[in-house]
Amino acid sequence: MTATAEKLKTELVELPAADRANLAHFLIKSLPLPPAMTEHEFDAELEKRGREIRQGKAKGELVEKVIAELREKFS
Repeated sequence: MTATAEKLKTELVELPAADRANLAHFLIKSLPLPPAMTEHEFDAELEKRGREIRQGKAKGELVEKVIAELREKFS
């Protein structure tokens, strides 16, 4: 890490929590996102995962369980 980044960290930690949260959100949103999958790539990934489950290489989860876990995590 550069000296400038270290200096910023020292200064930014003194900001109020709400300001630090807003800054963190801004920095995360500024990161480049990986390119989105094409429909063909998405279909191929679904097929691959289905094949892995059928072959016993992977285990599926009940959709109800996954949704309940997501609701608990993000509520």
